[in-house]
Amino acid sequence: MSGLVRLHILHHAAQHPVYGQWMIDELARHGYRLSPGTLYPMLSKMERDGYLTSTTEREGRTSRKFYTITDKGHEGLAVARVRLKELKGEAGTQ
Repeated sequence: MSGLVRLHILHHAAQHPVYGQWMIDELARHGYRLSPGTLYPMLSKMERDGYLTSTTEREGRTSRKFYTITDKGHEGLAVARVRLKELKGEAGTQ
């Protein structure tokens, strides 16, 4: 399931910058229940691996890290979409 979560993250990060709590809430809408202790290390690893980049924005006492997809992330997402289409065809649910 973690691979599907990563695809959701890349998909949304391609549409607009995302931050952890927003991503937790969005994933929950799709039936994924992730704790911050699971999501934040995943986001950090995706950034270390070059799929995401981040910027930190501060509002008063609150700072929030926003993640955006990189070129490598776009490439990975495109490959994953092709693979998912193939799987969908093989599973007979076209």
